[in-house]
Amino acid sequence: MAYLGIGRVFPYLKAVNEILEARGVQLPLEPQSATDAEAADDEVNPRSRRVAGTQAQVDIFGDGMKQFYQSGSEDSRHINYWLADNCFGDYYTRGGLTLAERELVTFCYIYAQGGCEPQLEGHTAANFRMGNDKGVLIQVISHCIPFIGYPRTLNRL
Repeated sequence: MAYLGIGRVFPYLKAVNEILEARGVQLPLEPQSATDAEAADDEVNPRSRRVAGTQAQVDIFGDGMKQFYQSGSEDSRHINYWLADNCFGDYYTRGGLTLAERELVTFCYIYAQGGCEPQLEGHTAANFRMGNDKGVLIQVISHCIPFIGYPRTLNRL
């Protein structure tokens, strides 16, 4: 949801739930959250969404992300905070996928949208940092062609 928005994700979630129920999976699934929305936002509280999210950003993108949540102009700084707190703190810290797997999925989401090239560049580099090399990304791009098309594929290559 953090990369595509609820409008695009909701139909997918509905379909996934229908498939899971048809296969006898008990819903709702066990919560995967590793953070606490009510935890204090201080550097000593690893259950804080923002603290855990910032750590995930650092693990993925490097030390330059330590203070990113505080960066930007005063009127839009809250968006960088939300990115650390919500996107990385809520989603990237959940169980079920490794950071390398999450970056690969993120790469696909951003690549599929088009028009997000600066973010795609950052997440391409993050994939490399996480061990998803050029060959892996080319395989992913190749598998996505039927869903995304050649123009975006050629742009990404």
